[in-house]
Amino acid sequence: SSTMSFSEAEVQSARGAWEKIYVDAEDNGTTVLVRMFTEHPDTKSYFAHFKGMDSAEEMKQSDQVRGHGKRVFTAINDMVQHLDNSEAFLGIVNPLGKKHATQLKIDPKNFRIICDIILQLMEEKFGGDCKASFEKVTNEICTHLNNVYKEAGW
Repeated sequence: SSTMSFSEAEVQSARGAWEKIYVDAEDNGTTVLVRMFTEHPDTKSYFAHFKGMDSAEEMKQSDQVRGHGKRVFTAINDMVQHLDNSEAFLGIVNPLGKKHATQLKIDPKNFRIICDIILQLMEEKFGGDCKASFEKVTNEICTHLNNVYKEAGW
């Protein structure tokens, strides 16, 4: 469904959890991508300029990886700011999903992979409560992206 059901308390605790990791958006975004590329090497195939990079160290230094990591975190940040407004939330998720489905042809399972790595990083850095506060957000993001993919005939 297109309506989101976050209580005011859930919104506040999700935002609090997200703020901790978003403070270092570029570094944390880079860490998430490098982990994804390292643990799921097939995901690199979508990024022509990352394909040749095998070492995590090389990826961490790459301006392209860092730039994309920051873009991913910025997009999630925009969504987090609109958890209490499903119209605005979908206004961010829908075009993003459509672009990844139709232009970039990214397998939607990769969104779940990225979200799981973000949750893992939150838990490592800030503990289980932080992760728990953000889990529902990642589920919403993935659910809505999957819906967009279905509509795009994926």
